[in-house]
Amino acid sequence: MNKYIGSWSFYKKTLLIAIPIMIQNLITNFVALIDNIMVGSIGTEQMSGVAIANQLFFVFNLAIFGAVSGAGIFCAQFFGKKDYEGVRNTFRFKFITASVITIVGCVLFMAFGDELIRFYLHDAEKGIDLDKTFMYSKEYMMIMLTGLVPFALEQVYSSTLREGGVATPPMVAGIVAVITNIVFNYLLIFGIGFFPKLGVVGAAIATVISRYVQVAIVMIWSHSHKGDLPYIEGIYKTLKIPTNLAKRIFVKGLLPLTTNECLWGASVAMLAQCYSVRGIDVVAGQNIANTAINLFNVLFIAFGSGVAVVMGQLLGANDIEGAKKAAPKLIFFAGAMCVVVGGVMAMVSGIFPELYNTSDEVKSLASSFMFISAVLMPVHSVLHSTYFILRSGGKTGITFLFDCGFAWVVSVPVAFCLSNYTELNIITVYLCTQLVEGAKCILGLYLIKKGVWISNIVNKL
Repeated sequence: MNKYIGSWSFYKKTLLIAIPIMIQNLITNFVALIDNIMVGSIGTEQMSGVAIANQLFFVFNLAIFGAVSGAGIFCAQFFGKKDYEGVRNTFRFKFITASVITIVGCVLFMAFGDELIRFYLHDAEKGIDLDKTFMYSKEYMMIMLTGLVPFALEQVYSSTLREGGVATPPMVAGIVAVITNIVFNYLLIFGIGFFPKLGVVGAAIATVISRYVQVAIVMIWSHSHKGDLPYIEGIYKTLKIPTNLAKRIFVKGLLPLTTNECLWGASVAMLAQCYSVRGIDVVAGQNIANTAINLFNVLFIAFGSGVAVVMGQLLGANDIEGAKKAAPKLIFFAGAMCVVVGGVMAMVSGIFPELYNTSDEVKSLASSFMFISAVLMPVHSVLHSTYFILRSGGKTGITFLFDCGFAWVVSVPVAFCLSNYTELNIITVYLCTQLVEGAKCILGLYLIKKGVWISNIVNKL
Protein backbone atom coordinates (compact mmCIF):
# COMPACT_ATOMS: atom_id res chain seq x y z
CA MET A 1 0.00 0.00 0.00
CA ASN A 2 3.01 2.33 0.32
CA LYS A 3 2.80 2.72 -3.45
CA TYR A 4 -0.65 4.32 -3.11
CA ILE A 5 -0.55 6.05 0.27
CA GLY A 6 1.96 8.79 1.02
CA SER A 7 2.96 10.57 4.22
CA TRP A 8 1.26 13.72 5.52
CA SER A 9 4.24 15.82 4.39
CA PHE A 10 3.77 14.44 0.87
CA TYR A 11 0.13 15.49 0.67
CA LYS A 12 0.74 18.78 2.45
CA LYS A 13 2.31 20.50 -0.57
CA THR A 14 -0.61 19.56 -2.81
CA LEU A 15 -3.20 20.49 -0.20
CA LEU A 16 -1.57 23.87 0.48
CA ILE A 17 -2.35 24.71 -3.14
CA ALA A 18 -5.65 22.82 -3.34
CA ILE A 19 -7.31 23.94 -0.09
CA PRO A 20 -7.43 27.69 -0.92
CA ILE A 21 -8.83 26.76 -4.34
CA MET A 22 -11.34 24.43 -2.65
CA ILE A 23 -12.43 27.19 -0.27
CA GLN A 24 -12.76 29.73 -3.08
CA ASN A 25 -14.64 27.33 -5.36
CA LEU A 26 -16.79 26.06 -2.50
CA ILE A 27 -17.89 29.60 -1.65
CA THR A 28 -18.34 30.45 -5.33
CA ASN A 29 -20.53 27.41 -5.91
CA PHE A 30 -22.43 28.00 -2.68
CA VAL A 31 -23.25 31.47 -3.93
CA ALA A 32 -24.23 29.96 -7.29
CA LEU A 33 -26.58 27.76 -5.28
CA ILE A 34 -28.06 30.79 -3.51
CA ASP A 35 -28.32 32.58 -6.88
CA ASN A 36 -30.10 29.60 -8.31
CA ILE A 37 -32.56 29.40 -5.45
CA MET A 38 -33.22 33.16 -5.61
CA VAL A 39 -33.85 33.11 -9.35
CA GLY A 40 -35.78 29.84 -9.05
CA SER A 41 -38.04 31.42 -6.44
CA ILE A 42 -39.38 33.91 -9.01
CA GLY A 43 -40.25 31.27 -11.62
CA THR A 44 -39.23 28.16 -13.53
CA GLU A 45 -38.90 30.16 -16.78
CA GLN A 46 -36.42 32.53 -15.16
CA MET A 47 -34.41 29.68 -13.68
CA SER A 48 -34.34 27.77 -16.98
CA GLY A 49 -33.42 30.89 -18.97
CA VAL A 50 -30.44 31.63 -16.74
CA ALA A 51 -29.41 27.95 -16.84
CA ILE A 52 -29.37 27.95 -20.66
CA ALA A 53 -27.28 31.15 -20.85
CA ASN A 54 -24.83 29.83 -18.27
CA GLN A 55 -24.51 26.57 -20.21
CA LEU A 56 -23.36 28.62 -23.21
CA PHE A 57 -21.00 30.79 -21.14
CA PHE A 58 -19.55 27.57 -19.75
CA VAL A 59 -18.00 26.91 -23.18
CA PHE A 60 -16.40 30.39 -23.18
CA ASN A 61 -15.10 29.88 -19.63
CA LEU A 62 -13.48 26.62 -20.67
CA ALA A 63 -11.87 28.30 -23.70
CA ILE A 64 -10.23 30.82 -21.34
CA PHE A 65 -9.27 28.01 -18.99
CA GLY A 66 -7.70 26.10 -21.87
CA ALA A 67 -5.72 29.15 -22.98
CA VAL A 68 -4.24 29.89 -19.56
CA SER A 69 -3.70 26.19 -18.86
CA GLY A 70 -1.84 25.71 -22.13
CA ALA A 71 0.73 28.28 -21.09
CA GLY A 72 0.37 27.15 -17.47
CA ILE A 73 2.04 23.81 -18.21
CA PHE A 74 5.18 25.76 -19.10
CA CYS A 75 4.64 28.27 -16.29
CA ALA A 76 4.62 25.59 -13.56
CA GLN A 77 7.79 24.03 -14.95
CA PHE A 78 9.48 27.45 -15.22
CA PHE A 79 8.69 27.98 -11.53
CA GLY A 80 10.24 24.59 -10.74
CA LYS A 81 13.31 25.69 -12.70
CA LYS A 82 13.24 29.18 -11.01
CA ASP A 83 13.29 30.82 -14.43
CA TYR A 84 11.28 34.01 -13.78
CA GLU A 85 11.80 35.50 -17.22
CA GLY A 86 10.15 32.35 -18.55
CA VAL A 87 7.24 32.99 -16.16
CA ARG A 88 6.90 36.57 -17.48
CA ASN A 89 6.75 35.34 -21.03
CA THR A 90 4.11 32.70 -20.27
CA PHE A 91 2.05 35.37 -18.47
CA ARG A 92 2.23 37.58 -21.57
CA PHE A 93 1.19 34.67 -23.74
CA LYS A 94 -1.82 34.08 -21.49
CA PHE A 95 -2.76 37.77 -21.61
CA ILE A 96 -2.69 37.95 -25.41
CA THR A 97 -4.58 34.72 -26.04
CA ALA A 98 -7.22 35.44 -23.38
CA SER A 99 -7.80 38.87 -24.97
CA VAL A 100 -8.31 37.33 -28.41
CA ILE A 101 -10.70 34.66 -27.09
CA THR A 102 -12.74 37.31 -25.24
CA ILE A 103 -13.17 39.41 -28.39
CA VAL A 104 -14.18 36.37 -30.43
CA GLY A 105 -16.56 35.21 -27.69
CA CYS A 106 -18.34 38.57 -27.51
CA VAL A 107 -18.79 38.65 -31.29
CA LEU A 108 -20.19 35.10 -31.41
CA PHE A 109 -22.63 35.63 -28.52
CA MET A 110 -23.93 38.87 -30.02
CA ALA A 111 -24.26 37.42 -33.52
CA PHE A 112 -25.65 33.95 -32.74
CA GLY A 113 -27.00 34.23 -29.19
CA ASP A 114 -30.67 33.84 -30.21
CA GLU A 115 -30.06 30.67 -32.21
CA LEU A 116 -27.94 29.14 -29.45
CA ILE A 117 -30.61 29.76 -26.81
CA ARG A 118 -33.43 28.34 -28.95
CA PHE A 119 -31.35 25.19 -29.43
CA TYR A 120 -32.34 24.21 -25.85
CA LEU A 121 -36.04 25.04 -25.98
CA HIS A 122 -38.24 21.99 -26.59
CA ASP A 123 -41.73 20.79 -25.69
CA ALA A 124 -43.23 23.16 -23.17
CA GLU A 125 -44.82 21.17 -20.33
CA LYS A 126 -46.91 21.94 -17.27
CA GLY A 127 -47.53 25.55 -18.30
CA ILE A 128 -43.90 26.50 -18.89
CA ASP A 129 -43.72 29.40 -21.39
CA LEU A 130 -40.84 28.92 -23.87
CA ASP A 131 -41.06 32.48 -25.18
CA LYS A 132 -40.61 33.86 -21.68
CA THR A 133 -37.74 31.44 -21.06
CA PHE A 134 -36.06 32.72 -24.23
CA MET A 135 -36.56 36.35 -23.22
CA TYR A 136 -35.07 35.86 -19.75
CA SER A 137 -32.11 33.97 -21.17
CA LYS A 138 -31.41 36.69 -23.76
CA GLU A 139 -31.62 39.50 -21.16
CA TYR A 140 -29.25 37.65 -18.85
CA MET A 141 -26.78 36.88 -21.66
CA MET A 142 -26.51 40.46 -22.94
CA ILE A 143 -25.61 41.83 -19.51
CA MET A 144 -23.22 38.98 -18.72
CA LEU A 145 -21.20 39.85 -21.84
CA THR A 146 -19.87 42.91 -19.99
CA GLY A 147 -18.30 40.58 -17.43
CA LEU A 148 -16.22 38.53 -19.86
CA VAL A 149 -13.21 40.90 -19.80
CA PRO A 150 -12.70 40.92 -16.00
CA PHE A 151 -13.27 37.15 -15.90
CA ALA A 152 -10.55 36.51 -18.50
CA LEU A 153 -8.06 38.89 -16.87
CA GLU A 154 -8.63 37.40 -13.42
CA GLN A 155 -7.94 33.93 -14.82
CA VAL A 156 -4.63 35.12 -16.30
CA TYR A 157 -3.43 36.51 -12.95
CA SER A 158 -4.83 33.84 -10.63
CA SER A 159 -3.57 30.90 -12.69
CA THR A 160 -0.04 32.35 -12.68
CA LEU A 161 -0.13 32.92 -8.93
CA ARG A 162 -1.28 29.33 -8.30
CA GLU A 163 1.34 27.86 -10.62
CA GLY A 164 3.91 29.58 -8.42
CA GLY A 165 2.35 28.07 -5.30
CA VAL A 166 0.57 31.30 -4.24
CA ALA A 167 -3.09 30.32 -3.88
CA THR A 168 -4.33 32.48 -0.99
CA PRO A 169 -4.77 35.90 -2.72
CA PRO A 170 -7.02 34.46 -5.47
CA MET A 171 -8.99 32.72 -2.73
CA VAL A 172 -9.47 35.98 -0.79
CA ALA A 173 -10.47 37.79 -3.98
CA GLY A 174 -12.96 35.04 -4.74
CA ILE A 175 -14.48 35.22 -1.25
CA VAL A 176 -14.92 39.01 -1.46
CA ALA A 177 -16.39 38.66 -4.95
CA VAL A 178 -18.96 36.06 -3.94
CA ILE A 179 -20.02 38.10 -0.91
CA THR A 180 -20.46 41.07 -3.26
CA ASN A 181 -22.41 38.86 -5.63
CA ILE A 182 -24.81 37.51 -3.04
CA VAL A 183 -25.49 40.95 -1.53
CA PHE A 184 -26.26 42.57 -4.88
CA ASN A 185 -28.27 39.52 -5.95
CA TYR A 186 -30.52 39.95 -2.95
CA LEU A 187 -30.86 43.69 -3.48
CA LEU A 188 -31.38 43.65 -7.24
CA ILE A 189 -33.37 40.45 -7.82
CA PHE A 190 -36.03 41.28 -5.23
CA GLY A 191 -35.75 45.11 -5.16
CA ILE A 192 -34.80 45.60 -1.52
CA GLY A 193 -34.90 49.16 -0.14
CA PHE A 194 -34.35 51.81 -2.81
CA PHE A 195 -32.92 49.24 -5.26
CA PRO A 196 -35.14 48.37 -8.25
CA LYS A 197 -36.68 44.89 -8.57
CA LEU A 198 -34.87 43.55 -11.65
CA GLY A 199 -35.22 39.76 -11.39
CA VAL A 200 -32.98 37.95 -13.89
CA VAL A 201 -31.40 41.24 -15.00
CA GLY A 202 -30.47 41.97 -11.38
CA ALA A 203 -28.80 38.56 -11.07
CA ALA A 204 -26.65 39.30 -14.14
CA ILE A 205 -25.69 42.79 -12.92
CA ALA A 206 -24.67 41.39 -9.53
CA THR A 207 -22.43 38.79 -11.17
CA VAL A 208 -20.74 41.38 -13.39
CA ILE A 209 -20.07 43.71 -10.43
CA SER A 210 -18.53 40.84 -8.47
CA ARG A 211 -16.19 39.96 -11.37
CA TYR A 212 -14.80 43.50 -11.50
CA VAL A 213 -14.27 43.41 -7.73
CA GLN A 214 -12.45 40.08 -8.00
CA VAL A 215 -10.04 41.08 -10.76
CA ALA A 216 -9.30 44.41 -9.05
CA ILE A 217 -8.26 42.66 -5.81
CA VAL A 218 -6.03 40.12 -7.59
CA MET A 219 -4.30 42.76 -9.75
CA ILE A 220 -3.76 45.22 -6.90
CA TRP A 221 -2.33 42.49 -4.64
CA SER A 222 -0.02 41.17 -7.36
CA HIS A 223 1.45 44.55 -8.31
CA SER A 224 1.85 45.65 -4.69
CA HIS A 225 3.82 42.51 -3.70
CA LYS A 226 6.73 42.66 -6.13
CA GLY A 227 9.07 41.33 -3.46
CA ASP A 228 7.06 38.12 -3.19
CA LEU A 229 6.54 37.85 -6.95
CA PRO A 230 9.90 38.36 -8.68
CA TYR A 231 8.35 37.94 -12.12
CA ILE A 232 5.75 40.73 -11.75
CA GLU A 233 8.31 43.55 -12.21
CA GLY A 234 8.17 44.68 -15.84
CA ILE A 235 5.41 42.23 -16.72
CA TYR A 236 3.86 44.74 -19.16
CA LYS A 237 7.14 46.32 -20.27
CA THR A 238 6.64 44.48 -23.53
CA LEU A 239 4.18 41.97 -24.95
CA LYS A 240 6.83 40.41 -27.14
CA ILE A 241 7.51 36.73 -26.50
CA PRO A 242 10.54 34.77 -27.75
CA THR A 243 9.49 33.14 -31.00
CA ASN A 244 10.74 29.69 -30.01
CA LEU A 245 8.84 29.76 -26.72
CA ALA A 246 5.67 31.14 -28.32
CA LYS A 247 5.72 28.38 -30.93
CA ARG A 248 6.22 25.67 -28.31
CA ILE A 249 3.45 27.00 -26.07
CA PHE A 250 1.13 27.29 -29.06
CA VAL A 251 1.84 23.81 -30.42
CA LYS A 252 2.34 21.96 -27.13
CA GLY A 253 -0.10 23.83 -24.92
CA LEU A 254 -2.46 26.43 -26.38
CA LEU A 255 -3.69 24.72 -29.54
CA PRO A 256 -4.45 21.28 -28.09
CA LEU A 257 -5.68 22.48 -24.68
CA THR A 258 -7.84 25.36 -25.88
CA THR A 259 -9.28 23.17 -28.62
CA ASN A 260 -9.80 20.42 -26.06
CA GLU A 261 -11.52 22.68 -23.53
CA CYS A 262 -13.74 24.28 -26.20
CA LEU A 263 -14.73 20.93 -27.68
CA TRP A 264 -15.19 19.36 -24.25
CA GLY A 265 -17.31 22.34 -23.15
CA ALA A 266 -19.27 22.04 -26.38
CA SER A 267 -19.76 18.33 -25.66
CA VAL A 268 -21.18 19.17 -22.21
CA ALA A 269 -23.50 21.71 -23.84
CA MET A 270 -24.46 19.11 -26.45
CA LEU A 271 -25.19 16.52 -23.76
CA ALA A 272 -27.48 19.04 -22.08
CA GLN A 273 -29.17 19.67 -25.44
CA CYS A 274 -29.66 15.92 -25.95
CA TYR A 275 -31.35 15.65 -22.58
CA SER A 276 -33.42 18.79 -23.29
CA VAL A 277 -35.30 17.11 -26.15
CA ARG A 278 -37.20 15.25 -23.43
CA GLY A 279 -38.73 18.57 -22.27
CA ILE A 280 -37.96 21.89 -20.59
CA ASP A 281 -38.60 20.25 -17.19
CA VAL A 282 -35.43 18.20 -17.80
CA VAL A 283 -33.49 21.46 -18.31
CA ALA A 284 -34.84 22.75 -15.00
CA GLY A 285 -34.07 19.47 -13.23
CA GLN A 286 -30.52 19.39 -14.56
CA ASN A 287 -30.01 23.01 -13.54
CA ILE A 288 -30.97 22.23 -9.94
CA ALA A 289 -28.90 19.04 -9.85
CA ASN A 290 -25.82 20.61 -11.46
CA THR A 291 -25.82 23.43 -8.93
CA ALA A 292 -25.50 20.88 -6.12
CA ILE A 293 -23.13 18.61 -8.07
CA ASN A 294 -20.78 21.53 -8.73
CA LEU A 295 -20.80 22.36 -5.02
CA PHE A 296 -19.63 18.85 -4.10
CA ASN A 297 -17.26 18.49 -7.06
CA VAL A 298 -15.10 21.44 -5.96
CA LEU A 299 -13.06 19.13 -3.74
CA PHE A 300 -11.67 16.89 -6.46
CA ILE A 301 -11.53 19.72 -9.03
CA ALA A 302 -9.42 21.86 -6.71
CA PHE A 303 -7.29 18.85 -5.79
CA GLY A 304 -6.66 18.32 -9.51
CA SER A 305 -5.32 21.88 -9.75
CA GLY A 306 -2.94 21.10 -6.90
CA VAL A 307 -1.88 17.89 -8.63
CA ALA A 308 -1.09 19.84 -11.82
CA VAL A 309 1.15 22.33 -9.99
CA VAL A 310 3.00 19.73 -7.89
CA MET A 311 3.61 17.39 -10.82
CA GLY A 312 4.62 20.25 -13.11
CA GLN A 313 7.15 21.56 -10.61
CA LEU A 314 8.60 18.09 -10.03
CA LEU A 315 9.06 17.59 -13.77
CA GLY A 316 10.45 21.12 -14.20
CA ALA A 317 13.01 20.42 -11.47
CA ASN A 318 13.86 17.19 -13.36
CA ASP A 319 12.79 15.02 -10.39
CA ILE A 320 11.46 12.26 -12.64
CA GLU A 321 11.59 9.54 -9.98
CA GLY A 322 9.71 11.74 -7.54
CA ALA A 323 7.02 12.40 -10.14
CA LYS A 324 6.64 8.68 -10.85
CA LYS A 325 6.12 7.90 -7.18
CA ALA A 326 3.76 10.83 -6.62
CA ALA A 327 1.29 9.98 -9.41
CA PRO A 328 -0.41 6.84 -7.97
CA LYS A 329 -0.53 8.32 -4.45
CA LEU A 330 -2.32 11.46 -5.66
CA ILE A 331 -4.80 9.47 -7.78
CA PHE A 332 -5.61 7.10 -4.91
CA PHE A 333 -6.13 10.00 -2.49
CA ALA A 334 -8.53 11.73 -4.92
CA GLY A 335 -10.60 8.57 -5.35
CA ALA A 336 -10.73 7.78 -1.62
CA MET A 337 -11.71 11.37 -0.78
CA CYS A 338 -14.67 11.21 -3.17
CA VAL A 339 -16.00 7.93 -1.81
CA VAL A 340 -16.80 9.94 1.34
CA VAL A 341 -17.94 13.11 -0.43
CA GLY A 342 -20.08 11.14 -2.89
CA GLY A 343 -21.73 9.34 0.02
CA VAL A 344 -22.71 12.65 1.60
CA MET A 345 -24.12 13.92 -1.71
CA ALA A 346 -26.16 10.74 -2.16
CA MET A 347 -27.70 11.25 1.28
CA VAL A 348 -28.84 14.81 0.53
CA SER A 349 -29.98 14.12 -3.04
CA GLY A 350 -33.57 13.60 -1.95
CA ILE A 351 -33.64 16.70 0.24
CA PHE A 352 -31.83 19.37 -1.77
CA PRO A 353 -34.39 19.86 -4.61
CA GLU A 354 -37.06 20.70 -2.00
CA LEU A 355 -35.36 24.10 -1.61
CA TYR A 356 -36.77 25.12 -4.98
CA ASN A 357 -40.17 26.54 -5.84
CA THR A 358 -40.88 24.27 -8.80
CA SER A 359 -42.93 21.23 -9.79
CA ASP A 360 -42.65 17.79 -8.19
CA GLU A 361 -41.56 16.36 -11.55
CA VAL A 362 -38.60 18.74 -11.77
CA LYS A 363 -37.65 17.98 -8.15
CA SER A 364 -37.77 14.24 -8.79
CA LEU A 365 -35.56 14.55 -11.87
CA ALA A 366 -33.04 16.71 -10.00
CA SER A 367 -32.87 14.20 -7.13
CA SER A 368 -32.18 11.30 -9.51
CA PHE A 369 -29.50 13.21 -11.44
CA MET A 370 -27.78 14.05 -8.14
CA PHE A 371 -27.85 10.47 -6.86
CA ILE A 372 -26.30 9.05 -10.04
CA SER A 373 -23.54 11.66 -9.99
CA ALA A 374 -22.87 10.96 -6.31
CA VAL A 375 -22.40 7.23 -6.89
CA LEU A 376 -20.02 7.88 -9.79
CA MET A 377 -18.07 10.70 -8.13
CA PRO A 378 -15.01 8.53 -7.23
CA VAL A 379 -14.68 7.58 -10.90
CA HIS A 380 -14.81 11.22 -11.98
CA SER A 381 -12.26 12.25 -9.35
CA VAL A 382 -9.79 9.60 -10.53
CA LEU A 383 -10.35 10.75 -14.11
CA HIS A 384 -9.74 14.38 -13.14
CA SER A 385 -6.42 13.69 -11.39
CA THR A 386 -5.33 11.39 -14.21
CA TYR A 387 -6.06 14.10 -16.76
CA PHE A 388 -3.93 16.69 -14.92
CA ILE A 389 -1.02 14.29 -14.47
CA LEU A 390 -1.01 13.49 -18.18
CA ARG A 391 -1.17 17.21 -18.95
CA SER A 392 1.61 18.19 -16.52
CA GLY A 393 4.20 16.56 -18.75
CA GLY A 394 2.95 18.37 -21.83
CA LYS A 395 1.27 15.31 -23.34
CA THR A 396 -1.59 17.46 -24.59
CA GLY A 397 -2.19 15.35 -27.70
CA ILE A 398 -2.99 12.38 -25.49
CA THR A 399 -5.20 14.46 -23.19
CA PHE A 400 -7.02 15.82 -26.25
CA LEU A 401 -8.01 12.31 -27.32
CA PHE A 402 -8.58 11.26 -23.72
CA ASP A 403 -10.89 14.16 -22.87
CA CYS A 404 -12.88 15.77 -25.71
CA GLY A 405 -12.12 12.99 -28.21
CA PHE A 406 -13.80 10.42 -25.99
CA ALA A 407 -16.69 12.79 -25.26
CA TRP A 408 -17.54 13.36 -28.94
CA VAL A 409 -16.85 9.82 -30.14
CA VAL A 410 -18.54 7.97 -27.27
CA SER A 411 -20.49 10.06 -24.72
CA VAL A 412 -22.36 12.43 -27.04
CA PRO A 413 -23.42 9.73 -29.55
CA VAL A 414 -24.68 7.54 -26.69
CA ALA A 415 -26.74 10.40 -25.25
CA PHE A 416 -28.00 11.51 -28.67
CA CYS A 417 -29.11 8.05 -29.77
CA LEU A 418 -30.71 7.12 -26.46
CA SER A 419 -32.51 10.48 -26.16
CA ASN A 420 -33.80 10.64 -29.72
CA TYR A 421 -34.27 7.03 -30.81
CA THR A 422 -35.33 5.07 -27.74
CA GLU A 423 -38.24 5.10 -25.30
CA LEU A 424 -35.93 4.88 -22.29
CA ASN A 425 -36.76 7.41 -19.58
CA ILE A 426 -34.36 10.33 -19.17
CA ILE A 427 -32.90 8.98 -15.92
CA THR A 428 -31.83 5.76 -17.64
CA VAL A 429 -30.40 7.77 -20.55
CA TYR A 430 -28.40 9.91 -18.10
CA LEU A 431 -27.14 6.85 -16.21
CA CYS A 432 -25.98 5.06 -19.37
CA THR A 433 -24.16 8.18 -20.58
CA GLN A 434 -22.38 8.57 -17.25
CA LEU A 435 -21.42 4.89 -17.07
CA VAL A 436 -19.36 5.03 -20.27
CA GLU A 437 -16.89 7.21 -18.35
CA GLY A 438 -15.71 4.01 -16.66
CA ALA A 439 -13.98 2.92 -19.87
CA LYS A 440 -12.09 6.21 -20.00
CA CYS A 441 -11.01 5.75 -16.38
CA ILE A 442 -9.40 2.39 -17.21
CA LEU A 443 -7.60 3.94 -20.20
CA GLY A 444 -6.31 6.84 -18.09
CA LEU A 445 -4.88 4.60 -15.39
CA TYR A 446 -3.17 2.48 -18.06
CA LEU A 447 -1.50 5.58 -19.57
CA ILE A 448 -0.30 6.72 -16.15
CA LYS A 449 1.18 3.30 -15.41
CA LYS A 450 2.97 3.27 -18.78
CA GLY A 451 4.64 6.60 -17.94
CA VAL A 452 3.86 8.20 -21.30
CA TRP A 453 3.27 11.54 -19.54
CA ILE A 454 6.78 11.95 -18.11
CA SER A 455 8.56 14.86 -19.80
CA ASN A 456 10.52 18.02 -18.91
CA ILE A 457 9.37 20.54 -21.54
CA VAL A 458 11.36 23.58 -20.37
CA ASN A 459 14.79 21.96 -19.96
CA LYS A 460 16.05 23.16 -23.35
CA LEU A 461 14.42 26.60 -23.32
